[in-house]
Amino acid sequence: MIKIAYPSYQPKIRKLNDKEYIFDEFRKQWIMLTPEEWVRQNFLQYLVGVKEYPAALIAVEKEIRLGELVKRFDMVIYDRDSLPWMIIECKEMSVALTQQVLNQALRYNITLNVPYIVITNGSYCYGFHVNKGILAEINDLPEYKA
Repeated sequence: MIKIAYPSYQPKIRKLNDKEYIFDEFRKQWIMLTPEEWVRQNFLQYLVGVKEYPAALIAVEKEIRLGELVKRFDMVIYDRDSLPWMIIECKEMSVALTQQVLNQALRYNITLNVPYIVITNGSYCYGFHVNKGILAEINDLPEYKA
C-alpha cells in the first residue's frame, strides 16, 4: 500500500439548487461534488503539489474506447512524449479497493498500455508497475522524470 500525505487544499466550492459543486482546475469547470469527485480532486492536488507531476500532462475524466464500449477513465498522466504513462482509478472512500477495481483499470490499460496503474479511494492507495504483462505492486508513486 502507498501512503499518501495530502497537502493542505482549499477548494472552490459553491452551492446551486441545493447541490454542491467544486471547481476542477484541470477541466476548468464546476463539477458536482460527489464523494468520488472529492477523492479525485484531493488526489490531483497530491500529484501536482507533492509528487510534482506536471498539471499540463494530466487528463481527467476523458473517454476511452474498449472495443465497442466507450468508458471514462478518472486520470491519465502522460510522459513528456505525450504517451500515456499512468492510469489512476478513483473510488469514493466507502468503496473497497478490490480485484474488481483493479480489473477496471487493467481493462483501460488494454488500450492505453501504461507502465503504472494506481487505484485509490482516498484513504487507501495501491500502485502497480506493469512490465511485459507482469503486474508488480509498488510502495510509492514513481518520480516524474522531466
